[in-house]
Amino acid sequence: MEKGTEILNGHFYFKPLQQGVDRTKAICKHCKAEFFYHRSTSSLKYHLNAMHTVDANKSSTQTNSGGNLWQTTLDAARGRTTEKQKKDKITNAIAKWIATNCRPTSIVEDVGLKNVIRIATNDCTYEPPPKRTIVRKIHELYENERTIKATALQRAQTVALTGDYWTSLGNHNYLGVTVHYIDEQWKLHSHALTVMKTQERHFAETCAEHFIHVAQQWDILNKVSTLSTDCARNIVAAARHLPFERVPCVAHSLQRPVTVSLHNSAFDNALAKCKKVVGHFKQSPASAAELEKKTN
Repeated sequence: MEKGTEILNGHFYFKPLQQGVDRTKAICKHCKAEFFYHRSTSSLKYHLNAMHTVDANKSSTQTNSGGNLWQTTLDAARGRTTEKQKKDKITNAIAKWIATNCRPTSIVEDVGLKNVIRIATNDCTYEPPPKRTIVRKIHELYENERTIKATALQRAQTVALTGDYWTSLGNHNYLGVTVHYIDEQWKLHSHALTVMKTQERHFAETCAEHFIHVAQQWDILNKVSTLSTDCARNIVAAARHLPFERVPCVAHSLQRPVTVSLHNSAFDNALAKCKKVVGHFKQSPASAAELEKKTN
C-alpha cells in the first residue's frame, strides 16, 4: 500500500484507480465496504465500532495479528448479517406503511424519507430500497396475510357476508365485500375479502355473479349463510340468483322512510334553503371570511 493512501491507522484505504487513487472514497480493509470520504472520519469510526469492534487508534497490523484476525473476520461476517437483517426489517416496515396508509410507492424516492431513516438508524450510508422492491414486498405481505385469513376461514363452519357497491371521486365503480364469523371461543372476526373494480352495469345477474365469484375465490361458497346489503333494487333482485339468504341493512332500511317522509314537506323546503345558504359560503371564500368575522 502506497504511503498516504491509508486512513485511520490502515483500517481504511482510498479507492484505487488506474492512475492514482480516488480520495473521495474510502474502503474498509476488513470487509471491503465503501464509504464517501470528505476529510471526516466519524462515519468510518462508527463503522469500525459497530461492525468489527476494532479500536480505530490501533493499527490494522496489530489488530489483524494472530487470533485477532480470525475474530475480526467472524465479527465482520456477523456484522454483515446483522446489517442485512436490519435493512430487511426497515424495508418490510416501509412496505407495510405504504400499503396500510395508502401512500404512493414512489415515496421511497423522497430525499426527506431517506434523511429521516438515516437519523433514526444513525446510519449516514443508508439508501432506501427501489420502488420495484417495495412493490414486490407489498405483494408478499398481501399473499402472507391472505394465507392467514384463508386458513382461518377454512376452520370456520359458517360465515356471513356484507357487500356494497360504491363510486369513487374519480367516478369508478367498486364492490367491497367483508366476511364475518365466530370462532371456537365465540369471538367475532371480520375480514375484508376484496375491493374490486367493476366495469359492467350493475344488473341483477351481474351483481349475483360478483358475490359468487368472491365467495369462490376464498373457497367459502358452501359456508355462506347470509349476505347483508342495502335495499337498492338491483341488489334485491340479485338476491334471487344467490344460493344464500339476503338480509337487508337495518340502517339503510331506517334511512329510506325518513328520506321519503321528508320529501315534499315543509321541512324539505327549509332544508333546501339551508343548503343554498351553505353552498353560497362554500363557493365564496370572501363571503366565508366575512361571515366568520361577523360571528366572532
